Amino acid sequence: MNTTDQFAKLREVADDQGPAAAALMLAEQMRREKRYSELFEALKMQHRVELGLPAVQIESEGEEGSEGESSVPPELQDQLDKRLIEACREVGTELLKQGRLQEGWMYMRAVGDRQATADAMRDLEVTHENLDSILGLLVHEAIDIGRGTKLSLEMRGTCNTITMLDTVVSMRGRSDQQAAVGVLVEHVHGELLASLKSDVIRREKLDSSSDVHSNNSIESILSTRPALLRDGTYHLDTTHLASTVRFARILDDVHQLRLAVDLAQYGRQLHSQYQYASEEPFADLYPMSLAMFRALLGEHVDAALKLFLQKAESLDPQEHGTVGIETYADLLTRVGRPGEAMQFLIKRMPRGMRPFGIAPSLIELAESSGQYELMLNHAEERRDLVGFAAALLQSKTSKKISNQV
Repeated sequence: MNTTDQFAKLREVADDQGPAAAALMLAEQMRREKRYSELFEALKMQHRVELGLPAVQIESEGEEGSEGESSVPPELQDQLDKRLIEACREVGTELLKQGRLQEGWMYMRAVGDRQATADAMRDLEVTHENLDSILGLLVHEAIDIGRGTKLSLEMRGTCNTITMLDTVVSMRGRSDQQAAVGVLVEHVHGELLASLKSDVIRREKLDSSSDVHSNNSIESILSTRPALLRDGTYHLDTTHLASTVRFARILDDVHQLRLAVDLAQYGRQLHSQYQYASEEPFADLYPMSLAMFRALLGEHVDAALKLFLQKAESLDPQEHGTVGIETYADLLTRVGRPGEAMQFLIKRMPRGMRPFGIAPSLIELAESSGQYELMLNHAEERRDLVGFAAALLQSKTSKKISNQV
């Protein structure tokens, strides 16, 4: 059908079948021709007409009582808003599948569905030309940080990925951080293990029957070769190793924590020149990280808590802030002692000092432990009416919701 025929046909359908049929015809044509920006406008008109509204919203400025969007009844406005979101979803999804990432995200942002956006991008071919745009959505817009981290490692390497995690992912929530760091830990562990095996096989002239080939534990391989790293030998960029171990402290996944233990065990045996100083309470990077990883795995929990309590009590908040206090409270929470964490924070957090956000908030700990009264008393003592109300109302509404469930 040529252009002239299209106009004539649209007019004919509008005259004979009504505006809703004409709007539907236009939307179907835009969909067939993959003209997605025009499809969005066609869908807007279609939805308005189907709801008994004028096809196009006309803003009449300066005329009191003029018909604008404010005159739409609330129940129709709700339907209109829902249909607009669905139009954004359809158009945004198709644009993303075509690789028109910025255009697609403009629509999908309104939908607020990260999983739908990630699904639309799943089969998109990744090249060096579109990598920046893809990482912009997967990582910077937090669509799928785990996949973005994996792509970055594959195509940009470990160094650039660690820089990305330092500058972007650190600002995200815990679940996003864990998704990214889990991928990094698995990647770095795989690199180090392969390099270590290769070196041992070469040095010892081992054949394919050697147990080293099937051994996936760095700690196990090193345990029978205690002198391997003492002469300054290393099998992976030592700054990458240190950064990965530092990141791994936010992990809770058992498999990934065991890999982190392996990495920290390797790091602890490196020559002293590669024992990099870190920030408190992890100044002794590898031993302190090992203590935390093992405690999170349920191993030597009391010993680790004692170690981090000593740090919390000895670090001067004026010099180090509240990092030691918060780290201890965070560890208490993660090993299943939120009530103790709450009591410790109430007792030790300096008044007026801004926390780092390492430990859960008091309201989160009250929710986890059920000790709302402790927070209520603390807030009242500090004349914190908002904090008091938060604990009071949360205790009642949380209980009400759980009873309903």
